[in-house]
Amino acid sequence: MKITSLKTWVVPPRWLFLKIETDEGISGWGEPILEGHAETLKAAVHELEDVLIGCDPSRIEDIWQMIYRNGCYRGGPVLMSALAGVDMALWDIKGKALGAPIHTLLGGPVRDRIRTYQWCGGDKPSDLIGGVKAVKSNGYSAAKFNICAELQIVDTYAAVDRIVKSLFELREAVGDEMDLAFDFHGRVHAPMARVLLKELEPLRPIFVEDAVVSAMIETMADLARSTSIPLCIGERLHSRYDFKRVFELRAAQVINPDTAHVGGISEMVRIGHWAEAYDVALAPHCPIGPIALAASLQVDAVCHNAFIQEQSIGIHYNTGADVLDYLVPGGIEIDNGDLLIPRGPGLGIEVNQEKVEELSRVGHRWRAPIWRHKDGSIAEW
Repeated sequence: MKITSLKTWVVPPRWLFLKIETDEGISGWGEPILEGHAETLKAAVHELEDVLIGCDPSRIEDIWQMIYRNGCYRGGPVLMSALAGVDMALWDIKGKALGAPIHTLLGGPVRDRIRTYQWCGGDKPSDLIGGVKAVKSNGYSAAKFNICAELQIVDTYAAVDRIVKSLFELREAVGDEMDLAFDFHGRVHAPMARVLLKELEPLRPIFVEDAVVSAMIETMADLARSTSIPLCIGERLHSRYDFKRVFELRAAQVINPDTAHVGGISEMVRIGHWAEAYDVALAPHCPIGPIALAASLQVDAVCHNAFIQEQSIGIHYNTGADVLDYLVPGGIEIDNGDLLIPRGPGLGIEVNQEKVEELSRVGHRWRAPIWRHKDGSIAEW
């Protein structure tokens, strides 16, 4: 079997889909997206045509190493997201060729389902009480949300008090029936993160995500030693080499790498198993599309330390199309707040290519918002 073509589609709300075709008529799907940079990733994927066309798609690890090691430059969000989409598609092809789910080829599943949470609120938190109650009414037992808008590196205690007050009111309104994940989104700097973590401990969040930006791993390690709240990092790290310091410094108790940004299923499984050796939990990041979600579920199936899976059904970004709109029904199913592990061959989903082609004519130019502080300086989003 040989690879014959790579086809890409930029589709709403903010995704890029990849289809790798072969000379035996078996094709695989991947999602090589980096949010806000779809055209960049599209170009990066098509640059790989020169080395991929004619390759045997079953040699997944060899192809992975070739893409990763070829040339002077390794890692980073663009290369690893492009590689991720290719890796997903190659695993999809292999599973279809052998008539087996990817997780079967990786040793078989350790679970049949995994808990999931639903996002509520927007980029800036709004109506969190109503949002979390809606999540509960949708059958979920956990929700995640941004806890704040922009914060200065050292902000006022009035700003801290507003955040703390809203979250205490939320906990009082929903009680202990809902687990809450607090996303600092890297927009909280170290001085304020230390203050907020102390103030929020009584609310017992299941984790705090990106308490500081991912480049500040040493700072996160310091914070981890000063709080009882599990800290989570990973969505902006792009290979096992990026996670090395996280594990060595004990900077987090939960990691949330993104299958679409960290080199695909192959690298995610390596990182997930490595985290297990440090007794670190795995909560894959996936606020994007259905192919990335299907790939994440294959990882969840084989990593014993996976405990919860993000998904973006109904998230505020999804205008014009949602996760399941691109799939033939039956591949991704939610039951009582759990995502079921797909049982079909490959990724276990069937992409509706007609719908993909239709909405690719709409496309998107999604960009992250630009925020500024009151003094005019750029704020972290």
